[in-house]
Amino acid sequence: MLIDYLPSFLTLTVIQMLGVMSPGPDFAVVMRNSLIYTRKIGVLTAIGVSLGILVHLTYILLGVGVAITKTPWLFYLFKYCGAAYLMYIGIKGLLVKKHTQKIADSHEHLRTISSFAALRTGFFTNAINPKAMLFFLSLLSAFITPSKPNLVIAIYGGIIISTTLIWFTCVAVCFSNQRLRSFFDDHKHIVERVTGGLLILLGIKILFTNLGS
Repeated sequence: MLIDYLPSFLTLTVIQMLGVMSPGPDFAVVMRNSLIYTRKIGVLTAIGVSLGILVHLTYILLGVGVAITKTPWLFYLFKYCGAAYLMYIGIKGLLVKKHTQKIADSHEHLRTISSFAALRTGFFTNAINPKAMLFFLSLLSAFITPSKPNLVIAIYGGIIISTTLIWFTCVAVCFSNQRLRSFFDDHKHIVERVTGGLLILLGIKILFTNLGS
């Protein structure tokens, strides 16, 4: 029976990969944590992003996603929370002090952010991103119908989460490369300020973009 759905599985995989590879808040946060901290922190941030997708899948499958888009005040609340969180992370980056930034070969920098903080950052960046909600809502509406078996729907969800995790893990591995991080050793504060500014701009873009159009 599942073989009959193979074309839709492959189509969903391609569309999801194209979507997840588009630069956005998730990419910026994973890149930032991978470049500034360690590979472990970068991968944990990627895992957090993937877990955030569970929130979108849950309320969309429960029909709450449509209710949010049809209820202006609720949608704008969701939108403002997502924009505010990105801007909050960005402001923290802009305010970083130069003297606190030193990577070196020691494990001193490992204590600058906890594993939970990395997971939390990735999770909330995706979970309260209104653009992600609209993307998954439109994506799933094209594949899910009331007649679809629960197993097939579960596989759809698994494809979305796994492709996201694979892509952002690759991003984390690339940007946590030792040579790349060594290059930015003495300029870590600049990297954090630049990525912080990028996150603020992304937050502003979400804030002033008519996502419903």
